[in-house]
Amino acid sequence: MIKKIKLLSLLFLLSISAGFAQVKISGVVKDEMNETVPFANIVFVGSTTGTVSNENGKFYLESDKTYTQVEISFLGFETKIVTVKNRDFNLIITLKEEASRLGEVFIYSGKVKKKGNPAIAILKKIWEKKRENGIYLFDQYEYEKYEKLEFDLNNVDSAMKKSKFFKGMEFVFEGIDTSRITGKAFLPIFINESIHKTYGKNKDGKRFREDLIANKNSGFESNQNVIAFIKDLYVDYNVYDSYIKIFDKSFVSPISKAAGISTYNYVLRDSAFIDNKWCYNILYYPRRKNELTFKGDFWVNDTTFAVKEINMQANRSANINWVKDIYIEQEFEVLNDSVFLLKRDYMLSDFSFKKKEQAKGMYGRRTTMYKDYEFNKEKEAKFYTKEINVYDDEIYNKTDGYWSVNRQEKLNKNEQGIYKMLDTLKTVPKFKQIYNLVSILGSGYIEFNKFDFGDVFSTFGKNDVEGWRLRVGGRTFLGGNEPWRLQGYTAYGFKDDKFKYGLSGKWMLNPKSRFIIGGGNRRDIEQIGVSLTTTNDVLGRSFASSSLFSSGDNSKLTSINLSNVFMSIEPKKNLYFRIGTSFRTLESASPETFNLDYWLDKENNIKKSDVVQSEIDFSIKYTPNRKTIGHGVERNEVTDVYSTLFLNYSRGLKDVFNSNFEYEKVQFFYRQPILIGGFGRMFTTFEVGKTFGEVPLGLLSVVPGNQSYFTIENTYSLLDYYEFVTDKYASLHVEHNFNGRFLSRVPLLRKLNLREIVGVKVLWGEISDKNIALNASNINYVAPTKGYYEYNVGIGNIFKVFRIDFSWRGNYKDTLGASNFAIKGAFGFHF
Repeated sequence: MIKKIKLLSLLFLLSISAGFAQVKISGVVKDEMNETVPFANIVFVGSTTGTVSNENGKFYLESDKTYTQVEISFLGFETKIVTVKNRDFNLIITLKEEASRLGEVFIYSGKVKKKGNPAIAILKKIWEKKRENGIYLFDQYEYEKYEKLEFDLNNVDSAMKKSKFFKGMEFVFEGIDTSRITGKAFLPIFINESIHKTYGKNKDGKRFREDLIANKNSGFESNQNVIAFIKDLYVDYNVYDSYIKIFDKSFVSPISKAAGISTYNYVLRDSAFIDNKWCYNILYYPRRKNELTFKGDFWVNDTTFAVKEINMQANRSANINWVKDIYIEQEFEVLNDSVFLLKRDYMLSDFSFKKKEQAKGMYGRRTTMYKDYEFNKEKEAKFYTKEINVYDDEIYNKTDGYWSVNRQEKLNKNEQGIYKMLDTLKTVPKFKQIYNLVSILGSGYIEFNKFDFGDVFSTFGKNDVEGWRLRVGGRTFLGGNEPWRLQGYTAYGFKDDKFKYGLSGKWMLNPKSRFIIGGGNRRDIEQIGVSLTTTNDVLGRSFASSSLFSSGDNSKLTSINLSNVFMSIEPKKNLYFRIGTSFRTLESASPETFNLDYWLDKENNIKKSDVVQSEIDFSIKYTPNRKTIGHGVERNEVTDVYSTLFLNYSRGLKDVFNSNFEYEKVQFFYRQPILIGGFGRMFTTFEVGKTFGEVPLGLLSVVPGNQSYFTIENTYSLLDYYEFVTDKYASLHVEHNFNGRFLSRVPLLRKLNLREIVGVKVLWGEISDKNIALNASNINYVAPTKGYYEYNVGIGNIFKVFRIDFSWRGNYKDTLGASNFAIKGAFGFHF
């Protein structure tokens, strides 16, 4: 859901979507048969400034220096030098075929041979030496990092300027610039700058600490979802790793030891002095299309075999959505004769609905610069565990003078103008409307003065008891970083003619430890048993009781009146402790079709149909590598791809407020995403739990079925509600998305960019004889004592937004009314 909301924000921005260089050229490289030449080398004569043509032979190149000639070369063709003007666009360059060996550089035709290739020999030297490069040579290190994130509308042309969409906002086009990478005109709309102080330790257990010193942004600074999405786009990577993770996809690094030679063609193209160091220049490009690969070149030192410069441009045919181009370049500085350190890291992404050259979209750019490296300054282990107060207002209110001194790269004229332009835009009514729509898509709430209306995505629902359901709600909102929040809703069912409501509040008393108190009350209709691991979230509501589309009987709903109070604390980043108490009453929402009855006196046929229960609970939650944004009582997640470990203990308190039962319940939940190199991502979810004591149906662990037409995480696709009931269970879900690893090699399917998905779900559980004897409901308790399993095969990325799953039941096929096969789908926005 987090990723969906963030991508919706980006997709909306995409829908709305002359430089200072001395020389700018563009064109296409062809052969004598008028066929385009992909991956040809284009370099300004007398420089190391160059590029590589794309899969269609097209290129763009610019420089802030004056050059009059460009050299074009490719494997099996004669090198050609062409005279160019300062602004020379739409060049058509024809190369003549040649099979030869020039000096020390070998020329190959087609796929490059591996045996005897000097470029591969150099690559193997890089693998041998890579752990000796840069900061890995020292036990302890520290440096200062400056990071600049920018978003821009691109392919800005006269038609866009004259569009009615920009009527009243024409002044924004005064900030138009031109990309030195693609040559497209773009309009800056967002900038975020930050300065960090970073510390690390290599020996005796790795340690890492990064302190945020200063932060400044303009654009969507008050919309936490948009900022979180932008930050999620750009994560740190290391070109020496075998795989580089970008947009949650694993691209094969051109320096990859595991897959480089089998994935890329390598050619030793040139050698030259760079910063007084003799370096080899190696060109690389992919052996196959539609894979997550790059093209480009890198310079490597001839003695240390450390990479001095590298540029990587993603293969445009790669199986990745909404992104037309990805370009990365890194520069390393020489500390001494043998140590190279990262100096500058630049990444540009071109987001677009289509991958056509003239398609309009958005640039996302990140520039990261490093300075003031220091080594082996002794620091104790406890230094690395200490965290600064990232909520300190001083971090976010540095003066313009501070930024002028501490920026490692000065802002150009247009970048400086972003801050002023956005301040002016916010006064334009039309821009406010656009901004508000982006905010709604990002958060699900409509902003008013200090109050948000929503969640708009939960406005309508339907089930067999309520019929059509209308829900309205809201929350207090004072900018996103407030220490307290109230929120609530009311709902009405047109079939049962009843109103429902929920109200909650929370208050953060200590921002540093995130000590929070809260409470609330909810009276509503709920589907019990849509999750094995349960919580006492007052405003939680399941898909089963509010979805628009479902199959089978959807009347086994429960009326719930739940109140709770709690305290929580985060003593260490991503480690949470919570203690609370709750009081609830449960009764059937449709007594004619479903009941929760249990025996008070079976011999005298005395039953009770409602459950009254008081409970205390204590839980621990650990989410390593979870990143958040904001410092209010509620924060937004930067990404949802992180591990989750959750342990919960709850105890029923009999006779407290007329509570019916005394019991203990222990539950454990573990979710682990696993990125498996070029073979995609696997998600595993393991749950185990046990209830000690005698309890009725409403307090047991009901195995989550799925009677909707959609694929839903952590449910069993072929089980109905209440098909399995347990007081002791263990569950394992494994799903792997290959991200098109195999279908990308099938000629007729390659261009569809489909993605293969496989999964299996396994369940074991028991129900005690005492709990069976207590049951007087119309649900016949069955537990999967033999172990239940189902498996599925799916195809994802259909039209970029849809997946379809085919699921089969592995056993318990003879159960009355059992579904042994199902086809379900799901919509979602993924890169």
